Amino acid sequence: MIGYDHIVWDFNGTILDDVGIGIECVNILLERYGHPIIKDRETYYRLFGFPIEEYYRRVGFDFSVTPYEMLAHEWVAEYRVREDTVPIRDGALELIRYFSAKGLPQTVISATKETMLREQIEKLGLLSYFEETVGRGDIYAADKSALAVAWRERRMPGRTLMIGDTEHDYETARAAGFDIVLLEGGHQPREQLMLCDCPVLVGFPALMEWLHDRMG
Repeated sequence: MIGYDHIVWDFNGTILDDVGIGIECVNILLERYGHPIIKDRETYYRLFGFPIEEYYRRVGFDFSVTPYEMLAHEWVAEYRVREDTVPIRDGALELIRYFSAKGLPQTVISATKETMLREQIEKLGLLSYFEETVGRGDIYAADKSALAVAWRERRMPGRTLMIGDTEHDYETARAAGFDIVLLEGGHQPREQLMLCDCPVLVGFPALMEWLHDRMG
């Protein structure tokens, strides 16, 4: 099947269409602490990136005044109030089902806290499609490369394709030895993704076409 033994998915921005709620939640914090809000997606794209602490600094927070740990807890609380309104991206479910029908194992690896990640996927009715969900032990959304490397060493998945939406997904895939495809429409713009040495596709229809081309 398309030359791969396993599919690894990023979650936020790749499966879950949560850019809007992400902006909304950080704007609540910015207003709460007297900082200018992010006015549009283009501004968000200029500012967002990993590590998340640096993103918070770029939007205006001073951790000596407002500790990052406190902000992270407040952001997650706002996000969780709103998460049930967030849809999955168009075409994501079809591709997940396609891989499942082909008998191709799928795993989610995310910088989200593991318990939160699993709850979100279960609420979406997708949990049965994934062999594993791999998240962090905390809410601070730090680097997930180590998670991917540890998962690979434990699972020995064979040739693996990762599907993501940020340059951090690219870095994670490279650290773990996965192939990687990045999708536009998530948490970083096309011009940022194009700096990565991998395919960058418009969305899920383009990804399906890319997969079919590889199948010959």
